Amino acid sequence: MTTNFIGIDPSTKTGLVILDDDGNVLLEEEITGTGDEDPKRMVTLTNKIINQIKGQNSVICIEGFSYGSKGRGISFQFGLGHAIRNEMFKNNIEYIDVSPGQLKKFATGKGNTSKDNMILPIYKRWGYEHDSDNVRDAFVLAQIARGFNNNDELVKYQKEVVQELAK
Repeated sequence: MTTNFIGIDPSTKTGLVILDDDGNVLLEEEITGTGDEDPKRMVTLTNKIINQIKGQNSVICIEGFSYGSKGRGISFQFGLGHAIRNEMFKNNIEYIDVSPGQLKKFATGKGNTSKDNMILPIYKRWGYEHDSDNVRDAFVLAQIARGFNNNDELVKYQKEVVQELAK
């Protein structure tokens, strides 16, 4: 049975990317919930994600919480992050939490770069581009998941991230 590598970037527009063992993109999607009223929006968004990943032989990386963030959308992001994790737990789906800094370091070598400054390194390293920063982040998360099985393809700073997460 082949293994898929999944990256999830939880947000009002959640990035979801699934890669095969060779790093080919099987799915790249920005998922939204139904409507703009919660909890319906959050529940439908969570269900869409779980339906895409359930039943797969996979390694899953999900972006962790951005504790320093501010603004109106923060409560939704924290709620959604917990909702997805709760559903994965209920469905016996294992996952790896990746901090925003670890995601950025894996993509660029620096853990504190801006989203805009990630576009070029992602393209140069993997030839990957997408209009949505949520999908780009999910792509990097899927590459981190893939790095657990394909460690010899990684550069030094990427290996450091995978080793840190493996602890």
